[in-house]
Amino acid sequence: MRISDAQKKIKGHIPDHVQELAGKFISSHYQVYLVGGILRDILLDRDFDKKEIDLATNAHPDDVKNIFKKVIPTGIKHGTVTVLYKTIHFEVTTFRLDGQYSDGRHPDRISYADTIEEDLKRRDFTINAFAYDLKDHTFIDLFKGLDDLKKGIIRTIGPPEERFKEDGLRLMRAIRFSTILGFKIEPVTFRGIEKSIDMLHHVSAERIRDELVKILQSEKPSIGLELARASGILRIILPELLTGFGIDQNKFHKFDVYHHNLSTCDAAPKGNLAVRLASLFHDISKPATKQTPQDDSKESTFYNHEVIGAIVTKKILKRLKFSNEIIEKVMKLIRHHMFFYTEEWTDSAVRRFIRKVGLDLLKDLFLLREADRIGGGIKKGNSYHLKKLQKHIDRILEEENAFSLKDLKVNGHDVMKIKNIPPSSEVGTILNYLLERVLDHPEDNEKETLKRLIREYPLQKPSRKKNNL
Repeated sequence: MRISDAQKKIKGHIPDHVQELAGKFISSHYQVYLVGGILRDILLDRDFDKKEIDLATNAHPDDVKNIFKKVIPTGIKHGTVTVLYKTIHFEVTTFRLDGQYSDGRHPDRISYADTIEEDLKRRDFTINAFAYDLKDHTFIDLFKGLDDLKKGIIRTIGPPEERFKEDGLRLMRAIRFSTILGFKIEPVTFRGIEKSIDMLHHVSAERIRDELVKILQSEKPSIGLELARASGILRIILPELLTGFGIDQNKFHKFDVYHHNLSTCDAAPKGNLAVRLASLFHDISKPATKQTPQDDSKESTFYNHEVIGAIVTKKILKRLKFSNEIIEKVMKLIRHHMFFYTEEWTDSAVRRFIRKVGLDLLKDLFLLREADRIGGGIKKGNSYHLKKLQKHIDRILEEENAFSLKDLKVNGHDVMKIKNIPPSSEVGTILNYLLERVLDHPEDNEKETLKRLIREYPLQKPSRKKNNL
């Protein structure tokens, strides 16, 4: 693509609100450029978020505050502010030059630059170093990024090891861009990643998590995860995942444990982070639980790998600073993914299954099981047993059964009033007894019936202390 073609294409895709805001800078006699991923995505015909706009300007932060009413000093130390304009957040950064990066994350100091060309030299990759002048509508490409865009190449600006020493997260950004865009990492850049992996120790867990999430939400996460393994990144950020490399399974699996986890992750729904995480880690403890029988005619076993795997996954997700909500959800999915339904399951058994897993998690658990099935590399299509279980569950749900304590038609206050007891663990014991009864006999979930069962339930006798006198 020629520069003139790029200019024409970008001009035709600039949102009106961007050009309108740029006019405020221009009328105040400042330069303003559109920068960042939006330019790359426009040139690649990719969808882009019209509300995530990055601008570069020669206006200093105080100048920006004088132009606009609502300005947030989000990164004022590094010359960045966020302008709120017509409900849109614009990240505006003053042209700058970076000093040394002694912490492998932030420059020790910055100085403001006079031109966009000076500013672009501090960027990470050639395909991220474009700028578009919103006044003259000219396109700037100092590092032949258009050529790399056409060839599908990720290449650093200048020596890779220097760029990676400035910010260790750039190693993962290279992997992420390669995964999302389907680009190859240029060989010299890839060797730079291999030589610089220790820089990841300087990067916060939150920033690593965010890059990992973006990889997991791509079309095919296994591309990025394999690049992370080949480069050495995986042994730093997810060493537990590597334990499955080369660990064979059984006749139901085409791949070793490691590649099965990756294949299952690929098969999980793209937009469902919890299921993708659960898919990636669902068999993570198979290596630790593998038992190989002496009899060659028998298959290896992995008893309780789902229980141990849930514990291991919790440690991983906590280390990466995931929210407690996502951690609990992923743990439950892994813990329960080994259920085996047969047509001999009674209605009572299905109700207990629903109670154990939770109504809100059933859909995701089924998605995990389907991904696990496809990730085995042998079976295709929907599982017959899952279809049968879903029909069984649908029928049970239509009957308005109780699956948790809140579904009972009595509560703890009823128990305390009827038994004349204060709040205590015994109230919970009685309620759980009622729920177990209702799981077997749904028709008993009527207020008068439950009150009668409460009255009939024997209270525990208070223990007597021995008199040692």
